[in-house]
Amino acid sequence: MGVIYALWQRQLKRFYRQKSRVIGSIAQPLLFLVALGFGFGSIFQEAGRGSYIQFLVPGIIAMSILFSSIFSGIEIIWDKQFGFLKETLVAPVSRLRIMIGRTLGGATIAVLQGLLILIISFAFGFKLNNLALLPLAILFMILTAIVFTALGTAIASRLNDMQGFQLLMNLLIMPLFFLSGALFPLTDLPKAINFIIRINPLTYCVDAIRYFLTSMSSIPIFVSSIVIVSYLIIFVFIGSYLFSRMEI
Repeated sequence: MGVIYALWQRQLKRFYRQKSRVIGSIAQPLLFLVALGFGFGSIFQEAGRGSYIQFLVPGIIAMSILFSSIFSGIEIIWDKQFGFLKETLVAPVSRLRIMIGRTLGGATIAVLQGLLILIISFAFGFKLNNLALLPLAILFMILTAIVFTALGTAIASRLNDMQGFQLLMNLLIMPLFFLSGALFPLTDLPKAINFIIRINPLTYCVDAIRYFLTSMSSIPIFVSSIVIVSYLIIFVFIGSYLFSRMEI
């Protein structure tokens, strides 16, 4: 547990000391929240769907967690290039513990960012439907963060170039985000798009977080729970396997 805690703590300290990263991680979700929340709010209400801010905020929280979680994998490549990862991997500890420590660190940062966006959203008129369900919303934020941190770790374990990782992540993140129901309801969509949405893990994360924050949902919560836990097991297993096979 000492190794896991040390690596978890290192991730948090590293993030806190990079002020530009802290500001950037908050600025982008806020830009989406302001531009889309007020830009499309009237259209959403005219369509008889209620407050767009209520619908949008859980999606923006999930977006913040997604971006932060997956891009935490770039730190693996950074540590490869500067030799820190080699020193860590030759230590007399299992690679599984190292991977768990890094994953939990990245996930913790992502969840903290999501909670910060939630707090800020109250200033834009967002309201919790049931305060008693907030702990469950946070639980699903944590599960979402672990799912995508493990995915970022798996991909970064096979790459050595930071620019290549960023390009690949942009190609992956944008479809995940835009086809997850974060910005628009999952109704009356073409079959091809609907299929992609249904196999997208972020779809279920967004819907579960939205359900516990606002009681709005398009997917039964037990289905979302099963799918999220299934993806978590799959990605953690793949991430652990690829990290353990990584060569420096």
